[in-house]
Amino acid sequence: MDLLTRMMELQEARGAVTDEMLRQLSKELRVPLYRLEGLRGFYPVFRTQPGPKTHVQVCRDIACAMKGGEGHCVDVAKALQGLPDVEVEEVSCLGRCETAPAAAVNEVPVSGGPEVIAAFASGQRPLPSNEPTHTPRHWPTDPYANERAHYTMLRRLLERSDVDAARTEVVETLKASGLRGMGGAGFPTGMKWEFTAKAAGEPKYVVCNADESEPGTFKDRVILEELPHLLIEAMVLGAWVIGAQQGVIYLRHEYGRERKALEQALQAARAAGVLGASVLGSGWAFDLRIFVSPGGYIMGEETALLEALEDKRGEPRNKPPFPTNFGLWGKPTLMNNVETFAAIPIILDKGADWWAAQGKGEFKGLKFLSVSGDVATPGVYCVPMGTTVAELLQICGGVPGGRKLAAFAPGGASSNFLPAAKADVALDFQALQAAGSMLGSGAVIFVAEGRDLVELALNEVRFFRNESCGKCVPCRVGSHKAVTLVEGALAGQPANGLVPLLQEMGRTLARTSICGLGQVALGPLLSVITNFPQEAAQRLGGANGSHGSKGQ
Repeated sequence: MDLLTRMMELQEARGAVTDEMLRQLSKELRVPLYRLEGLRGFYPVFRTQPGPKTHVQVCRDIACAMKGGEGHCVDVAKALQGLPDVEVEEVSCLGRCETAPAAAVNEVPVSGGPEVIAAFASGQRPLPSNEPTHTPRHWPTDPYANERAHYTMLRRLLERSDVDAARTEVVETLKASGLRGMGGAGFPTGMKWEFTAKAAGEPKYVVCNADESEPGTFKDRVILEELPHLLIEAMVLGAWVIGAQQGVIYLRHEYGRERKALEQALQAARAAGVLGASVLGSGWAFDLRIFVSPGGYIMGEETALLEALEDKRGEPRNKPPFPTNFGLWGKPTLMNNVETFAAIPIILDKGADWWAAQGKGEFKGLKFLSVSGDVATPGVYCVPMGTTVAELLQICGGVPGGRKLAAFAPGGASSNFLPAAKADVALDFQALQAAGSMLGSGAVIFVAEGRDLVELALNEVRFFRNESCGKCVPCRVGSHKAVTLVEGALAGQPANGLVPLLQEMGRTLARTSICGLGQVALGPLLSVITNFPQEAAQRLGGANGSHGSKGQ
């Protein structure tokens, strides 16, 4: 029924979804008003009334807090005092961590200190272009030398006469390559494609999760803008393998520039016959559409994303069943994230052995990494899987200002902090798990000596508290309680037995939360307690949570 799409169109065109708009939509679509009100109240993008002419959003999460300070939003608001018709709002990660401190003025990304942001908001400085940059840059996962060669792998496969054998070959190649899901879960991609192809039920769907919203994570954003043809080709290939005719790219709404790049690539694909009623003259129909997310980090969880696509509140489902068997509209659904899809054309072109050989030593393949924090040149890097954290830091110019590395989070805000002594660990799923953290979304956040690790961990726990959908009581209540307790300790009033209490809360959330958000919500804080006990004791009041007691 596309309720959320209609509501997003209203929000974008009129700046709000008012009560009157909901009533009109309810009558037009014959949908109960309470259902529309439930959607409006759940998703953060919707406003009940239009806001001021100028809307300034200031990121509050870890990378921007490190660069701009915890009071950055307040400072921006002060710099804009007296300016008419301006609203300043503190928001969760905008996906621009390499430009920290990041902000957006009327949805246009900007960066800089309070005076710089105020100059953009006031019109003293023109806003940067929000159009795709088309910066010529070749990535090692792109098999094509130019646009004319795009979709060559798809053409080859569709020209095969032995269709069933060709489909099986695709799946076996992906399985042999060792490619795993790069959105965080790390599930073997070839197995997921095989399960969905064999699953009973029609129609089948292909969905791309392009809703990366975790602090420190922005690699998919760069792939969407610079390599959209690889995503499109892989989604068409996936649909061909499993027998789907419809696909959806679920895109976070903050990615306006990337949305334009993707729309241009989709138009070019349709003009080339790659999408439409007869894909490349094969007689098989397949098309893709973009679904713009109404917001919320939880939508990156695959089943919450499916709920949104079905015009429901984005609350995670219990699993099993899994989307491969029971996905969109209860039908088998192939879902991967942007980076995973984008790796598939070159794997099929050059083979599983070639892909495996791109890794270092025992590790297979290439990995896109988002790099932010205390590093000289933050940004997106594509490196061999198995590159160590220390090697990555060197590639990125090291820690600026002559400071030493104190800690790092290798997989975004949901990953555990590790000490600098473990920087020789390989960036790989198993290696990082053995080291006490995880590769996660592939977002490496470097932390220099002198930083308050407890404050940084608290910043991340606040993010999870703010982004909890509220469905699970342990997650909803536990994340809020943890933040309150730690804030009290940092204010000089630690609760008795604070550290063991936090540890028990973490275990409870990990066991009882439906989705990954609640399961990792306290992880960053608990990792600081475990790996940096002296700092934790100084800030949290000791091992037992008593003010002034010594660390464990």
